[in-house]
Amino acid sequence: MFRTTRKARPPRSRGLRPAVAALVLVAAAFGCGAPDGDSSDDQDAKDVPAKPGKAVALDVLDVAGNLQLTQGMIEAFERAHPETVSKVTYSKAPAPDLAGKIKAQQQAGRVQIDLVLTGTDGLAAGVEQDLWADMKPFRDRVGDPDYLQPAADMAELAQGKGTAIVYYPSGPLVEYDPDAVKSPPASPQALLAWAKKHPKRFQYADPANSGPGRTWLMGLPYLLGDKDPADPEKGWDKTWAYLKELDKYTAPYASGTTETMKNLAGGQVDMIMSTTGWYINPRALGTVPKKMAVGRFDRMTWVTDAQYAVVPKGVDADTMSAVLQLIKWILTPEQQAKAYDDGYFYPGPAVRDVPLSMAPAKSRKVIEEYGVPDFDRWIDEFPKKPSLPAQAQVKAFDLWNRNVAGG
Repeated sequence: MFRTTRKARPPRSRGLRPAVAALVLVAAAFGCGAPDGDSSDDQDAKDVPAKPGKAVALDVLDVAGNLQLTQGMIEAFERAHPETVSKVTYSKAPAPDLAGKIKAQQQAGRVQIDLVLTGTDGLAAGVEQDLWADMKPFRDRVGDPDYLQPAADMAELAQGKGTAIVYYPSGPLVEYDPDAVKSPPASPQALLAWAKKHPKRFQYADPANSGPGRTWLMGLPYLLGDKDPADPEKGWDKTWAYLKELDKYTAPYASGTTETMKNLAGGQVDMIMSTTGWYINPRALGTVPKKMAVGRFDRMTWVTDAQYAVVPKGVDADTMSAVLQLIKWILTPEQQAKAYDDGYFYPGPAVRDVPLSMAPAKSRKVIEEYGVPDFDRWIDEFPKKPSLPAQAQVKAFDLWNRNVAGG
């Protein structure tokens, strides 16, 4: 049986409690007003050479776990283009530290981070505080990525201040022990009925700290036919009523997705909320027994997710030139195929025509053994909607805390 020695790092929920803090900062910044207009630190396209005058050393900061998907792509670029990049240094930080770190460097006039890999949280924080370079003047340098349509929708959330580089449809899905759950629920109503008959045997994590929890929260308005799935405050009456009722029968809310996975593996619960990547990756890593099964809801709507490359304002022209070449490289089909990884962000590629057959042998082996053939059919079959924007997510988490968990 295949095993990887890396620690489990499934998608998008690592440290999402800090991500919520970042989103709260975004909301605060929005309320106070972001700087007006474009900063003079934005690069003029005509001042950025096609190639750097000499090879540059790049400092890459990851606040989303994205390097698990893209580090191989970056290393391949470094090997293939030594005339452009002499060295790449990698660092990681929690999402809430991102805006303060970048802003401090910009105020000191010494920007040391050349490229940031981030989710929607760090992206939004930087957009609201006007920290990211405007990439619109460089579209001809990056090219016109042949995005999958849902990835293109997620790319629009960047407002021209970043580039979507990986994508996955997320969920919501249910993961369960087939020895305990003989017929998985195919609707929210069926899930509620099951939970009533099996109190405390269903669990999901705090949506503010869990990708599956967040996807469940944002997917319910579509499943329940709520008035406006994009407005958690005024359009989610059915969702809030449902979650308040479900609250009576769920196990205590987990602090994060990993806790729910461990509880499922240990038999403390029989069913949890999951996503494509969270189902594949922990089983491949041995965190969850391989026998665990996955199910979907009838007439589901996928809530999509993406991660981005953003450039802080203040990088010099040669560095911007190198970063533009690197982003273009990452978005080629050959490099995108590496995003299949160990199922961590399944599928992973943001552009079209990147089948699993193009992925590295290790990725193919993991997906073949631990993947779900139905995933691809479900992805094709059901509609997809992007995650809520930052301010709407903050409002949804606050309402869940007050009306569901707090109730």
